[in-house]
Amino acid sequence: MWKLDREDDFFRIFDKNHNIAGYFVPDYGNIFPEDKADEVIEQMHKNRDKVPGGYLTVPMVKFGIFGSEEDMDVMYVESHLSDALLRLEAWKEFLLQNQMHHAIRLSHTDQDMLSLTFPVKFTDPVSLEKTAILGTLEPTLDLLHEKGLL
Repeated sequence: MWKLDREDDFFRIFDKNHNIAGYFVPDYGNIFPEDKADEVIEQMHKNRDKVPGGYLTVPMVKFGIFGSEEDMDVMYVESHLSDALLRLEAWKEFLLQNQMHHAIRLSHTDQDMLSLTFPVKFTDPVSLEKTAILGTLEPTLDLLHEKGLL
């Protein structure tokens, strides 16, 4: 159901319809010298080094009202904000239930959406290889999908 594509130091996550479902940034550890980070990370991927986890970023709430130059009426705005509030409540319940550390930011690809980032700690270090990482992330992605959060 899921597919990973690597771009630079992160992976894009696609759903079965080829839509972006999120991003995964591996925890590469402390890289020295810092000015050689790109080269070191590239070598880590070539060597299929193992990482302890990383950070998963997924869409959280799309408002449907920001970034549009078109006129809206109060009913339209209320409807979209009510939908956003319902989605926010679903995320809040999930995050509190699972006691997850997280950060919420304005999405870098859509100014009308908030994205949620949370740490992912692997049980055992996983190779920097698409199949291995996807196999480890799949249960989390499946759970978010089942809960209607992805």
